[in-house]
Amino acid sequence: MLQCISPIDDSVYVERPYANAAEIEEALNAAQSAAQGWKNTTLAERAELCGKLVDAFIAHSDVIAEELAHQMGRPIQYGPGEVRGFEDRARCMINVAEAALADIELPALEGITRFIRRVPVGVVLTVAPWNYPLLTAVNSIIPALMAGNALVLKHSHQTPLCGERLVEAGKEAGLPEGLFQILHLSREQTSEIIQSPIIGGVAFTGSVSGGAQIEEAAAGRFIPVGLELGGKDPAYVRADADLAFAVENLVDGAFFNSGQSCCGIERIYVHTDLYDAFVEGFVEITKGYVLGDPLDSSTTLGPMVRTSAAEFVREQIAEAVASGAKSLVDPTLFPAHKKGTPYMAPHVLVDVDHSMRVMTEESFGPVVGIMKVESDVEALALMNDSDLGLTASIWSSNVDEAMALGDQVEAGTVFMNRCDYLDPELAWTGVKNTGRGVSLSRLGYDQLTRAKSFHYRTRIS
Repeated sequence: MLQCISPIDDSVYVERPYANAAEIEEALNAAQSAAQGWKNTTLAERAELCGKLVDAFIAHSDVIAEELAHQMGRPIQYGPGEVRGFEDRARCMINVAEAALADIELPALEGITRFIRRVPVGVVLTVAPWNYPLLTAVNSIIPALMAGNALVLKHSHQTPLCGERLVEAGKEAGLPEGLFQILHLSREQTSEIIQSPIIGGVAFTGSVSGGAQIEEAAAGRFIPVGLELGGKDPAYVRADADLAFAVENLVDGAFFNSGQSCCGIERIYVHTDLYDAFVEGFVEITKGYVLGDPLDSSTTLGPMVRTSAAEFVREQIAEAVASGAKSLVDPTLFPAHKKGTPYMAPHVLVDVDHSMRVMTEESFGPVVGIMKVESDVEALALMNDSDLGLTASIWSSNVDEAMALGDQVEAGTVFMNRCDYLDPELAWTGVKNTGRGVSLSRLGYDQLTRAKSFHYRTRIS
C-alpha cells in the first residue's frame, strides 16, 4: 500500500494500493496499443490535444497548490507558481516540436532521396520525484506525447495526487484511451516494468542512488534512459558583483522550497573584497523567513518533506560545526523549528571547507555554506571540486570575464547573475554523477525518439 505521509503533521494524507500484476500487464498492453495509433497522427493533432491537457490541468491551480502543501510541504502561496511553470514548459515543448521533429534533409544526389526522420520509441516510462512534482514530470510527459509515444507515469509516493491530476487532465483533453496512464508502483515493480519489452524508453528524475537502480534495471535492454540526478550547485560572487542583488537572489536560491531543489544553491564562494558585507546581508535576509504551517498564507519556509530528511541535514551541520564551522542564524528565531520534526530553520555556515560533508555532499535542505576566496582561479577550483554538476552561477558585472570563467565550469548550465532557474528553450542536462541525457529544448526530443534513415534511389538507369 502506498502512503503519502504529510510533513505538516505526519498524518496519512493519501493512500493507494500498488498496482497488481494483472493491472500492470493491462496498462502496458493498452499503452502499446494506443502508441500504434498515436504515432500515425499528425503533429498538429498531437499539439491540439496536448494543449487541451495543459488547459484542463491549470484550471485546477488553487486546488493543486493546496494538495502540494499537504503532500510535500511547500507553502501554499508558492504552489500556483509551479503550475505556471508547468504551463510554460509544456507550451514551450509543444511549440518547439515541429522544428525538433522535422526531417533532416541531406544534400541531394542525382536520382537519390535521402533524409533522417525522428520516430517514436513506443511506450515511455516517466519516473517523477516529489520536490517539483509538476515541473519535473512535464519535462518528459509533453515531449513524449508530442513525439508520438504513449506514456506510463510512475510518480513519487509522496506526491501521488500530482500524477493522478495530470492523467485526469489528459482524459479531459480527449487523449486516446491507454495513451497516458499512471501506475502506483513499488521500487521493485518499477524495476520489473523497465525489463518489459513494451517499454521503449525511460525518463527518471531523482537521486544518484535511484538513478543507479534505474540504470541497473535497464541493463541489457538497449533503450534510451534519461537520468536527471543530484546537484551540489555552487555560486561565485566576484569582486565586481552587484552586492545587494547577489545577496537577495542567492538567499532565495538557497532556501526556496526549503532548499529541496536539485539546482538550488548549496555552496557559495565570495571574493574577499565583498565577503564580510555579503555574509552580513545574507544572514539579515535569512532571518526574515517565516517557518511554519505551509497552509498558512504568511509562511515562506515550509517543513522539509520528512523528518529523516531534516535529520540528515542536521547531521551534516553538526559535523561541520564540530570541525570548526560557525552557524550564524539562531534557530530560536524560528519558533516552529524543532528537532525530531521536518520543521527546520534555515542555516548559514561560515568557516567551512571541503573537508566537511556539508560542502561536498548534496544536502537537499535549508543550509548553505559560504567560503571566502582570493581569486577566480581559487573559486573555479572549488566550484569544480564535486562529483555532481547540474548548474553553477557567476555573479559579476563583466560579461566577458564571466563567460571565460563559465567555459571552465563543469556544469550542465552556467548562469550569470541568476540561479535556481530553468529556461525550457535551453537543454537541461548535467555532468558527472548528475546523470546523462537531455530534457527540454529541441534536444529534449532526442532521447524520446530514435533516428531512422531513408535512402531512396528514385531513378534506375
